[in-house]
Amino acid sequence: MIVAPVALLIEVVGYLFLLCLIVRAVFSWIEPYPRNRIHRLTFEVTEPLLAPVRRWVPPVGGFDIAYLIVFIGVSFVIQLVGRLS
Repeated sequence: MIVAPVALLIEVVGYLFLLCLIVRAVFSWIEPYPRNRIHRLTFEVTEPLLAPVRRWVPPVGGFDIAYLIVFIGVSFVIQLVGRLS
């Protein structure tokens, strides 16, 4: 069946995205501007999803909750795909 490999691919990509999101969050505390190659990579991977969320939900008290919203959303998609496969 072709659904299982596609679901597995979506899960793996989702987990890799979550890893990039966590690495970017850690880098944002250490080095706010992406100068490091890994930091730039995580910025380029995660920004396409974070930017639209930031337009809808501004930072609260200096804390960017777009990370949290995207993290929860991607986690939800991973769980949904896992249950459907």
